[in-house]
Amino acid sequence: MIDVIIVEDDFRIAKIHEEFIEKVTGFKVVGKALNGDNAIKLVQNNEIDLVILDVYLPDILGVDLIDKIREMDSNIDFIMVSAATETELVGEIIRNGVFDYIIKPVKMERFIETLERYQEMKERLDKQSEVDQLFLDKYFGHLPDNGLKDTPKGIDPLTLEKVSKTIQSLKSGITAEEMGSRIGVSRTTARRYLEYLISTGEVMAELEYGIVGRPERKYHLVKL
Repeated sequence: MIDVIIVEDDFRIAKIHEEFIEKVTGFKVVGKALNGDNAIKLVQNNEIDLVILDVYLPDILGVDLIDKIREMDSNIDFIMVSAATETELVGEIIRNGVFDYIIKPVKMERFIETLERYQEMKERLDKQSEVDQLFLDKYFGHLPDNGLKDTPKGIDPLTLEKVSKTIQSLKSGITAEEMGSRIGVSRTTARRYLEYLISTGEVMAELEYGIVGRPERKYHLVKL
């Protein structure tokens, strides 16, 4: 389980971020802080893996809070979520080694995509004694020239390849929820990739009716 705290001075935004996090299996919000002082107390009293952090807080800048928290625990990671776009400030935050920086207002899919990428990277770093270049290329945003097709923003070629190979191995259709469980992503993310494969003509979707309940949208490989 990845334990998260949200540091955001607008409680309404903090609640929205909490709802986003709850949609991703494997994450747990252990506390929310409205300012830097409360955030430090949460870190002192809990085992924290990840901080969702705003830049502008009532008592401290987020970039300065990163330094204070890292003095307490250097293993804590940070994802910045802020309206701050000043080049000098953002540059300083990037140099502090944050995992990602998302500009407000936040789209749910963008937020969840970052969480899932963070989860994947953390799990691999925790399990492996060494990493390969492919892992590092993906972590730092480089895509190797390995034959993967160019994809639009929000569609990761490596994840797309997983979805494509999974659906090619099936004899019957699969729902987005089932696909998500198979490859370790949320239903929302799995649906995005499956719908993208529909747009490329590789996959088709049909509504299948069960004995009870709503019809399910099932995705099938297009047979040529």
